Amino acid sequence: MAWVLVVLAGLLETGFAISLKQSRGFTRIGPTVLFVIFAVSSFGLLTLALKKLEVGPAYAVWTGIGAAGTVVAGMIWLNESVTPLKIVSVGLVLAGVVGLQLSGGAH
Repeated sequence: MAWVLVVLAGLLETGFAISLKQSRGFTRIGPTVLFVIFAVSSFGLLTLALKKLEVGPAYAVWTGIGAAGTVVAGMIWLNESVTPLKIVSVGLVLAGVVGLQLSGGAH
C-alpha cells in the first residue's frame, strides 16, 4: 500500500509542476490553486508512505515519476519539444527507478 501512495504522490508531483508552469509566476488564480492542492497532496502522500518505506528508494521513485511525467505532459499538452534524446533520457530515469526497486533496497 505504501508504494501505491508513492506512485500517486509522483503523479501529483507532475500535476503540481504543470500547474506551476501554467500559473505564470502565481499570477493566474486557477493554476495557482491547483498547484497548492497538488503540492500539498503529493507531499502528504509521500509523508504517509515514508512511515513504512526507506527514504532513498521512495524519494527516487517519487521524483522519477514526477520528472518523467512532467516531461511527457509537457510534450503532450504544452507543445514542448519532442526529441530522441529527451525520450531516451526519460527512459533512463524510469530504468533507474526500476533498478532501485530491483536492487532490494526498497523493501
